[in-house]
Amino acid sequence: MNAKLVLSSVLLAAFAGSALADDPTVVDDHFQSTKTRAEVNAELKAFQATGVNPWATSYQPLKSFHGTATRAAVQGEYLAARNEVRALTGEDSGSVYLSQTHWTAQPAPALAGAESRTSVQ
Repeated sequence: MNAKLVLSSVLLAAFAGSALADDPTVVDDHFQSTKTRAEVNAELKAFQATGVNPWATSYQPLKSFHGTATRAAVQGEYLAARNEVRALTGEDSGSVYLSQTHWTAQPAPALAGAESRTSVQ
């Protein structure tokens, strides 16, 4: 019984030691700034002067937003997008919709090393 206990504790210590071999949070990259301390401080002062903090809990990005589109235009865009999404996510994954739309065919890109599809006689 004691031999089993000693063997299991030796194996446990061996595996536990290998698990702690590396620390993935340590990065040896040395940061080299492209700005001077004065430039960074000037940017900070300019940011603080705006009075807007996007990380604040009271940040309201739509507070000063004023739309120019009419209600009818927005509803029309929504209905057009809704119908297109319904067609593209249907049972056929949009195959019929895509086959009925008039797409402008663009030639396939010529890749280096690819064989030409034209036959030379």
